[in-house]
Amino acid sequence: MDTRHIIAILRRGLRLRCPRCGRGALFRGPFTMHERCPACGLVLEREQGYFVRAIYVNYAATVGITVAGFLLLDSYSDLSIGTQIVLWSVFGIMFPLFFFRYSRSLWLSIDYVFNPEAPELREVR
Repeated sequence: MDTRHIIAILRRGLRLRCPRCGRGALFRGPFTMHERCPACGLVLEREQGYFVRAIYVNYAATVGITVAGFLLLDSYSDLSIGTQIVLWSVFGIMFPLFFFRYSRSLWLSIDYVFNPEAPELREVR
């Protein structure tokens, strides 16, 4: 797989689209995914607990932004530590809710790069 193809798959993940075709939306509601891509039929949850790894993506993004944001804000502002703790605590609760869909989509895209679908995961038409 060449670099352009990998970048295209990851870009689809950022747009919350199917990693295979890029046309089908992954979510049918705020927190509910389709079982299969509506456009190409790719099975989105390959096994029970498949998206547990997306929690790691969400956690890493939340911690990375929180720590970097705290250090930058502490360096360039006069906010007290108490105010910053409240600010970053609220961020640490709200950001994972916002990033939930993206973490699942990015995990699916990353996994698809390294492990394209097996024959049993293809839709039979």
